[in-house]
Amino acid sequence: MYTALHLQRKLRRGEADILVVAPEPYMTYQPFLPEAAAGSISPRHVVVPLRRTLDECEVLTGEVTSLDHAKRTARVKTLATEEEGTGPIELHYDELVIAPGSVSRTLPAPGLADHGIGFKTVEEAIGLRNHVLEQMDIASSTRDPEVRDAALTFVFVGGGYAGVEALAELEDMARYASRYYHNIEPEDLKFILVEATGRILPEVGEEMGQYAIRELRGRNIDVRLDTRLDSCENRVAVLSDGSRFPTRTLVWTAGVKPHPVLAATDLPLDERGRITCTAALRVDGVEHAWAAGDAAAVPDVTADEPGTTCAPNAQHAVRQAKVLARNLIASLRGGEPRDYRHKYVGSVASLGFHQGVAHVYGKKLKGYPAWLMHRAYHLSRVPTFNRKARVLAEWTLAGLFKREIVSLGSLENPRAEFELAAGTGRHPEAS
Repeated sequence: MYTALHLQRKLRRGEADILVVAPEPYMTYQPFLPEAAAGSISPRHVVVPLRRTLDECEVLTGEVTSLDHAKRTARVKTLATEEEGTGPIELHYDELVIAPGSVSRTLPAPGLADHGIGFKTVEEAIGLRNHVLEQMDIASSTRDPEVRDAALTFVFVGGGYAGVEALAELEDMARYASRYYHNIEPEDLKFILVEATGRILPEVGEEMGQYAIRELRGRNIDVRLDTRLDSCENRVAVLSDGSRFPTRTLVWTAGVKPHPVLAATDLPLDERGRITCTAALRVDGVEHAWAAGDAAAVPDVTADEPGTTCAPNAQHAVRQAKVLARNLIASLRGGEPRDYRHKYVGSVASLGFHQGVAHVYGKKLKGYPAWLMHRAYHLSRVPTFNRKARVLAEWTLAGLFKREIVSLGSLENPRAEFELAAGTGRHPEAS
């Protein structure tokens, strides 16, 4: 999306046609997913509509199933082809920009596929918010202490940005919501963070990571380092340290892997399944093909150690998109592309409302200043003025009014009530 946005701004009228193929008609600004899950931002403002933003591009909502770059063709499955039963359509192109991003990296832990909840899409974020509030409803109404304890136990696996920010925001929301339940106290909630290594938030440095641990533990959050999830069968999370936690909520944020569509291409891949690229963001050894983001192994020319590639994060992806667009235009006009170079400015992370950690321009911040820096940085990176204004307006209103703590679980099955009325389905509570 960012590459296409820069291309439509810099290309001369009639110089090229830009076709954007994406499985959803929007781009998700993932750093805002924790705030969307906590209700600080409306889900509509976490996503950027492609057709509105890329008004000079052709947008095709579909999923690339395979790609033959030697023939400059891509096979795309759309809703229309599924409805018609005709199979994927074939698209032809001159220049390829492939940036499908990443998907959750899971492990073969027994029960994970059945009970785990991901946290990479806006649907998962809102579904998790509804789920947490529904568990509090269950705990409030049950007379079975085992059901109550399992409903109020929330296990998060993964101590990176996604896991820590999601846990901190949802714990903050659940603690706030507990004041409206007559029989649930904040101390009844049990939040557990499981991390396989000996630290969390490595991007902000060891000192800030230790501060984050102290902050979370000070909020009665159980942080377990050097610990793995062994299984979660029968809704019981079994950890490598021997602990067992009956739980109805297991959130998996333990890393990402390149999108599986890359395996259905004839482009060169590295040992981790990413597209091998040059520092100029060209696909290595392949003409007329470019890549960026999580799916691309881009050499980090600023690193001291040779062979280092850029980390798979949004900070690199957004910057690479701008350089990629410029290099593609230079190539079309007979110019020379330039290498992608970046200057590390730091990292920021939210730990819930008014809490955060940051390591920016060599300075370390924590608490409210870091939280404010986190919001300011991400507001500056959200594309289009319209989106920035909407997010800022929501933050302002959230500071003036109380949080909304309503669970809209019916959004996940909107036809349930009608099916019941028509006599063609079960009662929604039975599903």
